[in-house]
Amino acid sequence: MEKKAPGYGRLGKGLKAAGNSGDPVWWDRGYHPHLESPRLIQHVTFHLADSLPREVVEKMAAELERIPPSLRDTEKEKRVAAYLDAGIGSCVLRIPEVGELVQQTILHFHGERYTLHAWCVMPNHVHVLFQVAEGWTMGSIIGSWKKFTARRINIYLKEQGMGTVPRGVLAGQEPGVRGRLESGLPPVWHREYFDRYIRDNGHFETVVSYIHNNPVKAGLVKRAEDWRWSSAGAGKEG
Repeated sequence: MEKKAPGYGRLGKGLKAAGNSGDPVWWDRGYHPHLESPRLIQHVTFHLADSLPREVVEKMAAELERIPPSLRDTEKEKRVAAYLDAGIGSCVLRIPEVGELVQQTILHFHGERYTLHAWCVMPNHVHVLFQVAEGWTMGSIIGSWKKFTARRINIYLKEQGMGTVPRGVLAGQEPGVRGRLESGLPPVWHREYFDRYIRDNGHFETVVSYIHNNPVKAGLVKRAEDWRWSSAGAGKEG
């Protein structure tokens, strides 16, 4: 049964700045730092494995070394967003059945493991604005979304005769991706994700607007509500 799209609004009273009670924890795997805390609303972006090739990441990293360290994270996010919006890679999330699968997966545990505020499934990446419930972590939630959808996306692509990943696109990816290629299982998601915690109501509203208007900015639709796989247009017929 399909879940209805939750509403979104201004920040709840549970939001706390990093450093207050809730013991926020920073961690990273060398790609992007992450901040974990159930008291923070987070804007998370994760993307398909073939949407951001390793050579692009390496070139970007070299270019970012030339700017002040304090500006690098923000500049990196801008460049990654622009690259993803260009529609690089297989863009399998644009297939209606696949986009709907990802959207319903994100909706499934809303109100239980986390609270959703906004989301958008783009052709090669996904935006989610949410807050985890006590006892859960952002990393575990995102990991569960990726694991559940990856298996089903692979099954769907195989059934449709679309399961072969162009090796030229993914050559040189991290060992885990190479292993899945050699096993015949196409990689779906990049292992990492970007996240940014919400600072205040103004930031919250800016992020909701950005998420909803991403399909408009990318030239996919004229109005945010015309994109079915987002909290702006969820439930609309194509």
